Amino acid sequence: MSRQLSTLLGLCKARLSWQITAWVFLSIVAIEVIIFIPSYYRRERELLQQLGEVAVATVTSLKRATMQQEVSTSEVIDKVKFLTENTEILGAAVYDRQGQPVATFGEVPELGYPNFQAGQQEVRQLNAAGTRLDVAWPAAMIDNQHALILRVDATSVPRELMAFAGRITGLVVIISLVVTLTTMVVLGVIVITPILRLRDNLILAGEALNRDEYMAHFHTLPTHRRDELGEVMVAFEQMYQRVWTEIQSRKASEAALRLEQEKSERLLLNILPATIVAQLKESPQTIAQRFEEATILFADLVDFSGLASQMSPTDLVDLLNQIFSTFDQLAEKHGLEKIKTIGDAYMAVGGLPLPQANHTEAVADMALDMQQAIGQFQRTDGQPFHLRIGINTGPVVAGVIGIKKFIYDLWGDAVNVASRMESQGRVNSIQVTQAVYDRLQSTYVFEERGMIQVKGRGDMMTYFLKGKQHGAEVC
Repeated sequence: MSRQLSTLLGLCKARLSWQITAWVFLSIVAIEVIIFIPSYYRRERELLQQLGEVAVATVTSLKRATMQQEVSTSEVIDKVKFLTENTEILGAAVYDRQGQPVATFGEVPELGYPNFQAGQQEVRQLNAAGTRLDVAWPAAMIDNQHALILRVDATSVPRELMAFAGRITGLVVIISLVVTLTTMVVLGVIVITPILRLRDNLILAGEALNRDEYMAHFHTLPTHRRDELGEVMVAFEQMYQRVWTEIQSRKASEAALRLEQEKSERLLLNILPATIVAQLKESPQTIAQRFEEATILFADLVDFSGLASQMSPTDLVDLLNQIFSTFDQLAEKHGLEKIKTIGDAYMAVGGLPLPQANHTEAVADMALDMQQAIGQFQRTDGQPFHLRIGINTGPVVAGVIGIKKFIYDLWGDAVNVASRMESQGRVNSIQVTQAVYDRLQSTYVFEERGMIQVKGRGDMMTYFLKGKQHGAEVC
């Protein structure tokens, strides 16, 4: 019962239901009005005809009296007066054959002799208020000597017409309401209720797709119907399934694409600094930037070529990967940027691509940590690994050039000098330039090596970095 009541309330609230109901109601009313208008005038004519019969009966008795014997004008007047006193006639007017008034009684009729002529048929006229009916007979219809006009009380006609109109209106309203309510109920069950449920299902479908739910709690739809609405409902279910499938397929594709993008991003970040990657994404052009001060480190495994001849290529690469992976962790620890590896050589830099105030200290700490870390590894012959490390500080240009196989690299005299510090250094030593010594002498321990001949630069003063001074702050 509650479900039926809820359905009925839903029908009453539905705009479509109100529109259909209004059109049905107005259509019925319009049809009834079209039928009512001629009925109204026909009823008016019937009522006037009934009133006219009263006048006709009066005149008939007068004609009967004049036909039996010839009567004078005074006798005609007396007979008319007698008739008007004992009937519903309110007034009368008698005219002679020439149209002259002979006598009037009661209410004088508005219809006068000029309104009809001798020899014409009976004439009837209703006054403007609709309360009086004047009926006139020419002389030819009476006694060929006198014309007669009678006034009949017609006040009952408007009342009868109002009552008639009220009855018809009530009947029209009852019929319209019955047909309208029946139409609402029938259309509600057949059309409106399924449409409302379909509307609610569309809303539920949108919410379900938004929540990424496959099965929404849809209202039951009569998809078994063999009409257009049933086809729409079937199409809705098919559409929802297709949309769901397409969304899931697209989400899977987007997830796969994001995964591949993340892989590509990680791969790119393993090759280039994050700031350079961002610049390349925005503008894939040559990137070159000058840094007034950076600290460059070169490290080389001593006698690695001899070791390579004693190991298989796979084992050699695996060992080299372990060592350089340890160096990578140290570079990340000290906030440095790994530039590249060339064979058994390792290159890193501090102070770029993002400026770093303590880049020289960070590179020095990494060099000291690299000396300790290399002790974790042993050669196949049981001997320890040895490192040569060179460090220099100075201006450089860093960037990415070319259009394929990007690499972030450094250029400048400071880079060449750092490379010479490594190649012309001593085993298990960290050789640095005067520029590095000047920046770190107050917090680090150095050993002066003295002047050495550097290719392309001539004599240069160099030092060996031994460690941090006691109590110096660790970077």
